[in-house]
Amino acid sequence: MGWTQGEAEEWQIAVPDYEWSFPQDHWAREGYKTEWWYFTGHLKSENGREFGYQFTFFRVGLLPTKPDLDSDWAANNLIMGHAAISDLETGQHYFSESIHRVTPLLGGFGVYPDTLLAWSRGPVGTQDRWLLRWNGDAFDFSAVDAGKDMRIDLRTRPKKSLIFQGPKGYSKKGVGESAASQYYSFTRLETEGSVTVAGETFDVVGESWMDKEFGSNQLDENQVGWDWFSLQLDDGREVMLYVLRDKTNAVDYARGTIVLVDGQTQYLKRDEFEIQETGSWTSPETDAIYPAGWIIKVGDEILTVQSEMKNQENQAELVGTLFYWEGAVRVLRAGKKVGRGYVELTGYGAGSVPGL
Repeated sequence: MGWTQGEAEEWQIAVPDYEWSFPQDHWAREGYKTEWWYFTGHLKSENGREFGYQFTFFRVGLLPTKPDLDSDWAANNLIMGHAAISDLETGQHYFSESIHRVTPLLGGFGVYPDTLLAWSRGPVGTQDRWLLRWNGDAFDFSAVDAGKDMRIDLRTRPKKSLIFQGPKGYSKKGVGESAASQYYSFTRLETEGSVTVAGETFDVVGESWMDKEFGSNQLDENQVGWDWFSLQLDDGREVMLYVLRDKTNAVDYARGTIVLVDGQTQYLKRDEFEIQETGSWTSPETDAIYPAGWIIKVGDEILTVQSEMKNQENQAELVGTLFYWEGAVRVLRAGKKVGRGYVELTGYGAGSVPGL
């Protein structure tokens, strides 16, 4: 997700032959208008309490280069953070956000080889910073909201190697030249740390999924949102699918990736998978009507995806009327649980059309 200003011609666009360099490309690529580091996962405490979580830093480009002004407040980027915890025992969903100009006092992005990837001040009344660091193998991150009594402190390490989403990390989002992003993932990260909800802290372990994307003007004017799936199957495979919807809510563009047990990837075109909605949930806060269950068909395989909780809607208040559903799901085959994952639903409801 991201918000854009200006014309794509001012910015670099995603290209099929991008020359990746790691670990350097984990850091910010400021020639592109929009960029994000995205983490979701399923966690369990020592006493068996289960949580889903999301942690995301966005870099929102305002200008391709920093203004030539002698001021610490001059900025060509915004840094925005979203954090959420779904308490699967109580059914409560907690969401927090931050957004700042990139300045020395408010937030910014590190430069390789500094271990700091991104940081920002937290919400009003919160002393601790939001942080994202490279730990040499994967990522450590934290988000705190003192006013909502919530906190995420997690450390990760890869159980499987980095993979590209799309050939060589070129992920098409439509037919236009700029309708693409550079996109890679760690689809299975061993995770440990702690989460705090309602003032109570739990030591947790689990598995996470990480995405990094950057690009400029990825969506065209007819696309209003997307349904995005990241599924971790118990047999060691992972599945990523996305569907971009047009103004009639029909499928405009769709792609996917299957990651095999050995880390090899199989890329899926639109006609190689099918997603059927099986239910809906209406937000009492925004009146948005979201899908709440799905049947996914890939070849001969049929998977049922169900939300762990209905209300996992994030309502951002700092950037206008932005709201979207970001939630923990379970995966079943023939009625038996065979995995878990996360689903992101954007562009549902009046005033919630994202820009990229």
